[in-house]
Amino acid sequence: QDIEKKIVETRQRFTNELLQDSTEKYDSRDVERLQNDDALVENYLTWRLYVVDDALKMIDESLQWRKEFGVNDLTESVIPRWMFETGAVFLHGYDKEGNKLFWFKVKLHVKDPKTVLDKKKYVAFWLERYAKKEPGMPLTVVFDMTESGISNIDMDFVRYIINCFKVYYPKFLSKMIIVDMPWIMNAAWKIVKSWLGPEAISKLRFASKSEVQGFIGPEYLPPHMGGTDPFTYSYPPLPDDDFQICDNGPVVSEDETESRDADAESKDTLESSLNSSSFNSEEIKSEKLEKDDCPLTEHVIASHQITFHHLNICPSEELSFGSVETERKSLIILSNVAKNQVAFKVRTTAPEKYRVKPSSSCCDPGASVDIVVSLHGGSQASPQDRFLVMAAEMENAGSQELAQFWKEVPRSKVVEHRLRCHVLESAGAPVSPLRDSPVETPASGQQDLSTVLMRVMACNCRLEQKLNTCLWVQKVLTVLVLVLLMLNLLCLYLLGTSAQ
Repeated sequence: QDIEKKIVETRQRFTNELLQDSTEKYDSRDVERLQNDDALVENYLTWRLYVVDDALKMIDESLQWRKEFGVNDLTESVIPRWMFETGAVFLHGYDKEGNKLFWFKVKLHVKDPKTVLDKKKYVAFWLERYAKKEPGMPLTVVFDMTESGISNIDMDFVRYIINCFKVYYPKFLSKMIIVDMPWIMNAAWKIVKSWLGPEAISKLRFASKSEVQGFIGPEYLPPHMGGTDPFTYSYPPLPDDDFQICDNGPVVSEDETESRDADAESKDTLESSLNSSSFNSEEIKSEKLEKDDCPLTEHVIASHQITFHHLNICPSEELSFGSVETERKSLIILSNVAKNQVAFKVRTTAPEKYRVKPSSSCCDPGASVDIVVSLHGGSQASPQDRFLVMAAEMENAGSQELAQFWKEVPRSKVVEHRLRCHVLESAGAPVSPLRDSPVETPASGQQDLSTVLMRVMACNCRLEQKLNTCLWVQKVLTVLVLVLLMLNLLCLYLLGTSAQ
């Protein structure tokens, strides 16, 4: 309640004290967002220890900067192409806590007053792009200072980067890792630390090439830092780990024979792990996998559902996967609460790992769709993997094909919901001394129970919606009956009056 009061007070004072001076001071889109987004206001308040005066100063500075740099309208066409091609700044990979990595290759930066404004817009472009894609998710900034020297240090530019996280994007910074800093630059970074302030100094980490693996796993570190990440920056396209469509798993080669072999291998793996009836080739290629064709053992860590615009989604937050065969599948249940058909797509940041069935389809009003997400081949799930459910209402269902619909639907009508990946810590199944087959563990029973509960909750939600509809119809009918009774009474009264 205190936080809510602070938010209301901040908005009122912003309107009365800051907006009153000039309506042209800020971008109207930023003002509207501040007035409607409680989380944004709370971020400013939290970063300023809930002191409203300090939060207002921060909001004023941040919104003025956004208008000055035209942040809401920053696109690739606004920024010189050569900046993207250098690879000095980019988003790629995750740290061990699951935070996105924002890389700065310091050796590629050259101080030049003529390009400093474009460079600042370039950084703002990446930050704004990520803020819209992953709202509320913090970033870990990595300054890779390998082979850099005094000529690469631009104190004004460094200060600008710090202000981006200190003022312009509050609560956006998870930590700032300075990797392999030359000793000759110690004096410069002492100055930088004085700019950070106490709230940001605690997030600063200095690490050698060997120490950085304490923060970032080798799978997201380049070889010169002792990592195994084969990622190489290239442009175009933008090198961020965008959500990609995941239909039938990875294509290991452009050769059709190898592709068919990969599908066959995956088919055998699924058959042996599920102990189900065999799949035929048409079922493997089909966009829809009927739940009755194959008894699945799905696993879900967060069974609570969420409603967003057109669909109920269950689970609401996480899909769970483990290392044993019975934990390599998870289930998403979509229930259509709209009056029209709803088209949906499921994407993932790791399409080489997962198969999604169906990955793209539509759901009739009042109906539900089971989406099976399974690990492909010998792939292992990672906490950094993400899933994206996209949905849009089809007002003219049947008038166009699904692929054409997604090409033509306006971006403003597409809603998105993200799911995290939870990795189960599965213990090896105990083996009975009387037989070779593994004994079912309690954990497996708990996972089956979670799946049943998830289905029950989704079904319960649909029944609740139908009940609400029935109650609404009942109320309407009750009102109509009362109106008819009143009309009858009125008619009787008029007849009685005319008889007299």
